[in-house]
Amino acid sequence: MIEIKYFGAVAEKTKCSFENVISTEISLQDLLQDLDEKYQFESLSFSVAVNQKIVSKATDYSLKTRDVVALLPPFAGG
Repeated sequence: MIEIKYFGAVAEKTKCSFENVISTEISLQDLLQDLDEKYQFESLSFSVAVNQKIVSKATDYSLKTRDVVALLPPFAGG
C-alpha cells in the first residue's frame, strides 16, 4: 500500500489530507496521472516528495509498498 498525503491547495481540491493506494508496483508518473484524472488538478501547482525527499514529477521512479508520496504547495521563503 502506498500512502499519499495532500497539503495546501491540493488537500482543498481532494477534500482529504491523505489516502492509500493499493498497488504493488506503479511509477510515480502513472500515480500522478491517475490522481490528475481523479481530481482534475488542472493548473494547480505543487511539488512532489517521496519518503520526505523532493523529486521531480518527471522522474522515472518506481514506487514500492510502504512508500509515502506527498503533494506539497509551492514553497515561499525569505
